[in-house]
Amino acid sequence: MNNTIRKPIIAGNWKMNNTIKDSETLINNLIPLTKNKNCDIIICVPFTSLERAINLTKDTDIKIGAQNCHFENSGAFTGEISPTMLAEMGVEYVIIGHSERRQYFAETDTIVNKKIKSAISNNLKTILCVGESLEEREKNITEKVVFKQLELSLSNIEEKCLNNIIIAYEPIWAIGTGKTATSTQANDVCKFIRSTILKLYSKESADKMIIQYGGSMNSTNASELISEKDIDGGLIGGASLKVSDFSIIINAASTPM
Repeated sequence: MNNTIRKPIIAGNWKMNNTIKDSETLINNLIPLTKNKNCDIIICVPFTSLERAINLTKDTDIKIGAQNCHFENSGAFTGEISPTMLAEMGVEYVIIGHSERRQYFAETDTIVNKKIKSAISNNLKTILCVGESLEEREKNITEKVVFKQLELSLSNIEEKCLNNIIIAYEPIWAIGTGKTATSTQANDVCKFIRSTILKLYSKESADKMIIQYGGSMNSTNASELISEKDIDGGLIGGASLKVSDFSIIINAASTPM
């Protein structure tokens, strides 16, 4: 990471884990370990735990995010949660385009684009996920896939709105599999993402863009990954459910490179 230009961000994605009681215990244990760090810290909790998480983290160094939202503010969309509802609660961040949403719920880049626009209009900051499958990597079309995802996901989004967007590179083949891209592989794609922002927008926006790595970053490999020039933190899955592991990753991001 280049922390002279960009402040690293560590975001935990709890996915469909933790009851409200479990969430409360984890957050209370995490709070004292996150004070005065040189990185921003976000935890994206299940919808049922959002309100409790927001209350628990007031006046702390932890920000709260949701894991998804709909692209409409209201309507006949049974079971969905709107960005308006999230904003009213005090949620600051929302993950959009996670590979699991794309895989299991058929979310396309067009839907992702609509969600980002809706989130921005409701003053929510977005963590936009992009990444290739193992088949696509083996075909050597990673850059083609990632470019298309970015181009379509950011379509007609004004440059000034990029201040409220984080990009997370999460190779699908490395999510929840225990496999991790090497630090060089991860940085190469993050560097390509930065060059794509340069092409779509400007050098200033490319230099400022926070680009996280989100493929099985853990307490063992975090330091090596985050030390790479174009990796500005991580979107953490399983390791964010373990206080000791998550705090090690936070400390890695807080250490001057």
